[in-house]
Amino acid sequence: MPKKEIRLNAFSMNSIGHINHGLWTHPRDRSTEYNTIGYWTKFAQTLERGLFDSIFMADILGVYDVYGGSTDLVLRESVQLPVNDPMMLVSAMAASTQHLGFGITVNANAEPPYLFARRMSTLDQLTNGRMGWNIVTGYLDSAARAIGQTAMGAHDDRYDQADEALELLYKLWEGSWADDAVRADKHGRVYADPARVRSINHQGKFYQSQGYHLSEPSPQRSPVLYQAGSSERGRAFAARHAECIFISATDRAAAQRTSRLLRAEAVKAGRAPDDIKIFVGISVIPGLTDKDARDKHVDYCRYASPEAGLAHFSAGSGIDLSRFAMDDPIIKDSGKGNAIQSGIQTARERGWTKRHLLESLSLGGRYPTFIGTASHIADELEAWIDEGEIDGFNLTRTVVPECYDDFIDLVIPELQSRGRYKTGYQEGTLRSRLFGKGDRLAEPHAASVFRFPADH
Repeated sequence: MPKKEIRLNAFSMNSIGHINHGLWTHPRDRSTEYNTIGYWTKFAQTLERGLFDSIFMADILGVYDVYGGSTDLVLRESVQLPVNDPMMLVSAMAASTQHLGFGITVNANAEPPYLFARRMSTLDQLTNGRMGWNIVTGYLDSAARAIGQTAMGAHDDRYDQADEALELLYKLWEGSWADDAVRADKHGRVYADPARVRSINHQGKFYQSQGYHLSEPSPQRSPVLYQAGSSERGRAFAARHAECIFISATDRAAAQRTSRLLRAEAVKAGRAPDDIKIFVGISVIPGLTDKDARDKHVDYCRYASPEAGLAHFSAGSGIDLSRFAMDDPIIKDSGKGNAIQSGIQTARERGWTKRHLLESLSLGGRYPTFIGTASHIADELEAWIDEGEIDGFNLTRTVVPECYDDFIDLVIPELQSRGRYKTGYQEGTLRSRLFGKGDRLAEPHAASVFRFPADH
């Protein structure tokens, strides 16, 4: 049986701080240039040099104001604040590359689906089919208040609304225009055949919409669908919609448990286990020698901010960790929360205290960190793929840009020599390169029932 090829996304954000907090203060880090076009176009070219599948862009709409009941630390350490719109980066990065995909985070419940459908179709056209959408439902009360709500809706209710948003989007992307609607016939003066374009009508609990999709069909129609929920309700949502799922896992065994649950849910939804690809978030610090890598890690840790990492965890869990003594258990009850349930569950299972968290946040973030030579890191990546039963990794940044240059120059050749990583891009859309089954969402995906009748 051939070895599974490792998939790679670069995990970033249109901000100074993302996952590994405090490293913007490192003398070689250039994250403060995040609000310049050159920073992102050069980053995209670097990733394409490394044959990355995509750049996966996180986003939030609110601020992390749980820790200490304020944004003081968040502003001082730039913990995902300020944060700019990730969609605005795509055209520039796409113009400077040919193959790199773009997975952009957008809150399904904060965007009017009718308008979002056009923006995503436009970008899929401009990138020649390289767009992906990371579907999130939000978890910050500060975001809800900022967009006019009194508080964030209940966890499962947010997924119910997102389910309906996806249904409306499928009607627009998949069902408003037939595949042969666009004729572009100059002699006959017919650009689009009126008989092959239809108005959609959606009257639901959360959304009402009647009208034509404003964009003609893009190469993929629906973008590649990413999702990052590991709760019971999140897994059910992923089983119905997601093609690529981002999970957090502290070790290979945890990755395997979550992967099996997700693939089982996909089967229950009538899909095949390999209809989804599963990615784990990691940090990597490679070196020419083991000592070189360890020294680099020590150097990075001198600039990292574990307390900023606490502020990030507080926002995700909804628990103000500034109120806890160092050795108090931070999760005492077993009830369901309204924030990110996977993080809360891990803390509960492991009996974490504030001291445990700070120790795990030496680099400013809590992702598994691989440190060592290219051979050692390749061993780890292979083990996670095979034993964790996953498909790839979201590689988060540490010191930019050297963290990606080091990975590309040292680790990628080692993976290629083992036959675990591609040596060139295949042609085609992002979906066709990831799954090898064409440009469109493949049946029995939930979107297929909403297609223009003649397109079934």
